[in-house]
Amino acid sequence: MERFEEARRWLLQALRDLKAAGDSAEAGNYEWASFQAQQSAGKAVKALLHGLGIGAWGHSLVELLGLLTDQGAEEVMVYTRELDRHYIPSRYPNSYESGYPGMYYDAETAGRAIKYCGVIIDWVKARLERLGLKL
Repeated sequence: MERFEEARRWLLQALRDLKAAGDSAEAGNYEWASFQAQQSAGKAVKALLHGLGIGAWGHSLVELLGLLTDQGAEEVMVYTRELDRHYIPSRYPNSYESGYPGMYYDAETAGRAIKYCGVIIDWVKARLERLGLKL
């Protein structure tokens, strides 16, 4: 498959995942919204990697962005660190001494995760457009 088409596929799913994160937050499922925002940002970053012809595996945004230092990734690194913090604790009760993830997440946390994901997606879109990908 042509690299721009693969990039487009990943970006389109990232956008759907971001919408799903907003839907989850609206429903009060803040932990799930935070996880979905992390996943959405990961798919967006993978879209850029595919657009550049670089294969990408894994779920750590920090590590994926580490492959993009020549793309100015430091601009969004602070957001990726925040989002990566939601990869495991948002889903697994044993991440906490007691309770379950839903007890530790709120609208503010989910809102921040969704906002940061949007920043990363915009950053990715700008770079894909510079590569010549029509969005």
